[in-house]
Amino acid sequence: MTLAKQLPLQFEFTANKTFDDFFPDTHLEIINHLQKASAGLGEQQVFLWGPSGIGKSHLLQACCHKAQSLDFSSFYFSFSALELPDPELLTGLEVFDVVCLDNIEQIAGNTAWESAFFNFFNRHRDQGHNLIMSADCAPNLIAIQLPDLKTRLNWGLTLKLQSLSDHDKIKALIFKADKMGFEISAQVGHFLLSHYERDLPALWVLLTKLDQASLAAKRKLTIPFLKQILDQ
Repeated sequence: MTLAKQLPLQFEFTANKTFDDFFPDTHLEIINHLQKASAGLGEQQVFLWGPSGIGKSHLLQACCHKAQSLDFSSFYFSFSALELPDPELLTGLEVFDVVCLDNIEQIAGNTAWESAFFNFFNRHRDQGHNLIMSADCAPNLIAIQLPDLKTRLNWGLTLKLQSLSDHDKIKALIFKADKMGFEISAQVGHFLLSHYERDLPALWVLLTKLDQASLAAKRKLTIPFLKQILDQ
């Protein structure tokens, strides 16, 4: 099987998930480490962990964008709890300068995948390339059955991505809206947190809806206008 036939759809990472589009605030040190790893500097292995919905996938895709901007080859894949692909996916990936694997905890307990990943890990590292992984827990807590693989996951640099406070979520909303080309006030941000889902992915989806509604109506996002939109 050739590498070209193995590349999954997730290889086409999202265009707007760059470091410039990520609300930095309390995560400046983490971003700095990831940018270095994406450029072939700093730690050869980085493990990013934290609860879902706080930006791990965004940051891993940002690493790929950064690597490509520097003419390094990069690869991104997100593992799903619903179904694992064939472990043959990893065959040939050692040639990529930067490999980013999201939700790595999903391979735990799958013998074929643990063995394939262990072998890929060694091939990729032997070539001096950089590996960036994410999970919902620290590497030592992932239920990996293969002892040597469990040890390797704990190599390198481990970084914890913290959840945002409500105050920081409002700042993130204002930041994200500005990146999308429109403006919201702190009052509007507070209203959204009080009357809508509080996790960031849902809020980003809502921002897109609000942007479209604001453009269509040619109105600023006031709280009365927000109520009208959310009632629809």
